[in-house]
Amino acid sequence: MVRIADIELPDFPLLLAPMEDVSDPPFRLLCKEAGADLMYTEFISSEGLIRDAHKSVQKLDIYEAERPVGIQIFGAEMDSMRQSAEIVEQAGPELLDINYGCPVKKVVCKEAGAGILQNIPKMVRLTGEIVKATKLPVTVKTRLGWDDNSKHIVEVAERLQDVGIQAISIHGRTRKQMYKGEADWSLIAEVRNNPRMRIPVFGNGDIDSPQKALEYKNRFGVDGIMIGRASIGHPWIFREIKHFLATGEELPPPTLAERIDVCRRHVQHSVRWKGPKLGILEMRRHYTNYFKGMPGIKPYRSQLVNVDTLEEVEAILDEIGVVFADYAYV
Repeated sequence: MVRIADIELPDFPLLLAPMEDVSDPPFRLLCKEAGADLMYTEFISSEGLIRDAHKSVQKLDIYEAERPVGIQIFGAEMDSMRQSAEIVEQAGPELLDINYGCPVKKVVCKEAGAGILQNIPKMVRLTGEIVKATKLPVTVKTRLGWDDNSKHIVEVAERLQDVGIQAISIHGRTRKQMYKGEADWSLIAEVRNNPRMRIPVFGNGDIDSPQKALEYKNRFGVDGIMIGRASIGHPWIFREIKHFLATGEELPPPTLAERIDVCRRHVQHSVRWKGPKLGILEMRRHYTNYFKGMPGIKPYRSQLVNVDTLEEVEAILDEIGVVFADYAYV
């Protein structure tokens, strides 16, 4: 069993990574059903929260069925982050997570997200203040460093633990790498093997198959793994990994009928939660992976990303079910 403060997770838990415009309540619910052990929200701007911006406040929503869940915030201003921690606590998640890993320029230029990796003393001070500001367990998501010359994650993780965080998730790239190249888990392993570390250490980056999950579990000894991009349009990856870790056998891929059913429920939840316009628009990134690898599916995918109503989406899904009724995923 892995514990984050009083939160009990199974041995080697699988975490859903926080992803902007992806890991919203509709998608998190599907991942939970598929076996994810701990959810994280999309990252939420501390400045947006304290100004009661609708988009930021909406991201505080949690489905009871998806618990345990962590709400993730980002920002660089001490007062704003402290106030945000208090607002998050009122929303009732199991934990609060701080984003020190987002590499996007508009975030980094404000010394938020991965930008704070250029100012480690401030990162440590800010974390300590947030720990003091909330009764929730505080966790951190970060990267190896700003660039190849500043991969100080072993020391950084220890210092963050010393000011009170209860777990750390580490993406195996620097900010300069963005999402390019191969994630380097060797430094994540160094953090885990540091005899002073007492908190769970989760690895993130490039886990896209059950085989790789088992390989990295054995090679790097982390307490669990966080899965991001590989889950988009494929929430089944959580159950596939769990089954492979337990039995050494691959599960058969989800059937076409199951893909259509889950895609349909996803878009229905999305429309219910975000409204008809945004709910349809933000589903478009998922369609490619829901039907990945199907010969002849391209025209239908093109239709899915160009229609504007739930009724049109469902009609196309019905047509896919009829046209490809005899197709079997292998």
